[in-house]
Amino acid sequence: MNRDTQQHAVVVGGSLGGLVTAAALRAANWDVTVYEASAHELESRGGGVVLQPDVTQAFEFAGVAVPHPPGVLSGDRIYLDESDRIVSRFYMPQMQTSWSLLYKALKRAQPDGGLRAGERFTRFEDDGERVTAHFESGHQHTADLLIGADGVRSTLRTLLEPETQPHYAGYVAWRGLIEEPDLPAFAADKLRDRFAFSDGVGHSALAYMVPGEDDSTEPGRRRWNWVWYRRYDTDELQDLLVDRDGVQRPFSLPPGTARQVVIDRLKDEAQTLLGPTFRALVHATDVPFMQPIVDVQTRSMRYGRVLLTGDAASVPRPHTAGSTAKAAANAYALALELEAAQQPQHAGEGALNRALSRWNAEQLRVGRAMTTRGIMLGNQLMRIPAHSV
Repeated sequence: MNRDTQQHAVVVGGSLGGLVTAAALRAANWDVTVYEASAHELESRGGGVVLQPDVTQAFEFAGVAVPHPPGVLSGDRIYLDESDRIVSRFYMPQMQTSWSLLYKALKRAQPDGGLRAGERFTRFEDDGERVTAHFESGHQHTADLLIGADGVRSTLRTLLEPETQPHYAGYVAWRGLIEEPDLPAFAADKLRDRFAFSDGVGHSALAYMVPGEDDSTEPGRRRWNWVWYRRYDTDELQDLLVDRDGVQRPFSLPPGTARQVVIDRLKDEAQTLLGPTFRALVHATDVPFMQPIVDVQTRSMRYGRVLLTGDAASVPRPHTAGSTAKAAANAYALALELEAAQQPQHAGEGALNRALSRWNAEQLRVGRAMTTRGIMLGNQLMRIPAHSV
């Protein structure tokens, strides 16, 4: 298709959700420009990801190449008690990858000029046929669609639904990545080739292996990924969000920003609350990072020619292992609808609007179901009464 006759989309947000949306829409013969507020690389900001079929399907449709294998396979799921005894074991094979591997694959797939970093989106104008995105720099971009993939704290969602704000669920996810050789042998032997869990009163931990920094899945060059869910009240959370420079962080503590006193306290608590294997994971981590667990669900994912996708539209709690998968599913479903709308049998006046309406109805339903399930799982796991969140 000639570029001059292609329809154009602007995607706000250059993380996984925005990049997979752009890649899928390009495969559906749309021209796409992605705008990312940060001027820096994002690949160090994520941890492990369970590689769900929705992700591989979207990547295959978009022609995004990933290393082979794309992750590390686990077989058994095991549950450890505080003495490290395996109290439950069952076979449930799955592939675990890393956020950074997926991000780098999507970055490599971007055409020249397809991603513009350091551009902070501020507002938009929609005349019903075209949408103009405005940026802090003064730059403007007019397109057929404006897509918000700008995450949990979405600027675009705030403009569309100012009342829909992230709601703190009462607990956080502490996370860490450890080079494979840096974990003591007794813990590595317990965890290798497994997806492991350990639960306590008001806290829960899990661990699995992911590719290494260079995306390697070769033994000895991989990483251990762990998550430890901990309950904190709002005041405790605010204290945790003061970084090592004394700055109050509004959203999370990326790697390298937590105060040493907070890290020391976390390791002391691991000594008391966790069994030997999970304690070793926490103690072997120099720079753990933290993300508050929040709930978000929009009324709609479509407002005329403006769309919300991924975490900008709804945030499934991580117990569903579905955040990345949902963003990929949103992108793939949108690409299929837009591709079908271009076919002669569907083309014509109103074809795009009908396609967007179908996409909104189905993806909104899926997002709500996933969000509801995540809340139920999380509250049960963390022993949080439903009325308290």
